[in-house]
Amino acid sequence: MRIVVYGAGSLGSLLGGLLQADGHDVTLVGRDPHVATVQSSGLRVETRESTETVHPNATTDGTGLDADLALVTVKAFDTETAAADLATGSFDAVCSLQNGLGNESTLAAHVDCPVYAGTATYGAILHEPGRVECTGVGEVVVGFHEGGTGPADDLLERALVGGGLVAAVVDDMPRRLWKKLAVNAGINTVTALTRSENGALLDGTANGLARDAARETARVARGHDVRLSNREAVAAVEDVAEATAANTSSMLQDVESGRHTEVDAITGYVVDRAGEVRDADVDVPVCATTARLLRAWEEARGLR
Repeated sequence: MRIVVYGAGSLGSLLGGLLQADGHDVTLVGRDPHVATVQSSGLRVETRESTETVHPNATTDGTGLDADLALVTVKAFDTETAAADLATGSFDAVCSLQNGLGNESTLAAHVDCPVYAGTATYGAILHEPGRVECTGVGEVVVGFHEGGTGPADDLLERALVGGGLVAAVVDDMPRRLWKKLAVNAGINTVTALTRSENGALLDGTANGLARDAARETARVARGHDVRLSNREAVAAVEDVAEATAANTSSMLQDVESGRHTEVDAITGYVVDRAGEVRDADVDVPVCATTARLLRAWEEARGLR
């Protein structure tokens, strides 16, 4: 199967490499020098079990591509660019594997094919151009972004399930996406602001902030008819924090590197959707404060 991975960073390169090793015809869309290295020397994929060099196609130009499936793995603030590029090509389905919410709607407004959403819990590090390491085997879960079954379920099943990836196609993606958003709201923004590893959220003041952000996200989800309890959202945050205690969250990595963050698609999104809940008083003070602080940090550095 022909698969485009738009966003050849750590996760995109790992997934693309594993899919290429499965026998799929993969094209990575990314930036140089990574793309140039893959073109000349291949992509070295390191896992705990083995190290393999695969040779996917690689390009810096995401326009005019033709494939069965496109996986989108760029940062949320690059979704508009990805959507515009993919709209110039031809695909049977497009699937977002990004952080935050709202990416699927942006893609659906541009591309002329079914749009799917997904979560990916694989750990990945792009050590250098052409070399990616799997730091933890997780799971890729995808489903029609509006929920229920979708017109390309069989295609996603054939592309992702049964090979080298641990993957599943499900029919409850809205709930899963809001649950993931609760995890990101509780972990990413709090660790970025406190400059702490994920494990610091397991007790003390940081734990209280993370729990409150998760509860607020769950309340907003229920205001939009998505069944997600406060208890489930908080448990998800603490489970991930414990399992990744020594990890540095992606948002903290962005802050430490002086890069634009994905706050608009995480706690910023929670605040925006809270304002849309009718006939209910949904306060989100922690999400609102973390969003304002991170945006202020970006503005002070010319990133916004």
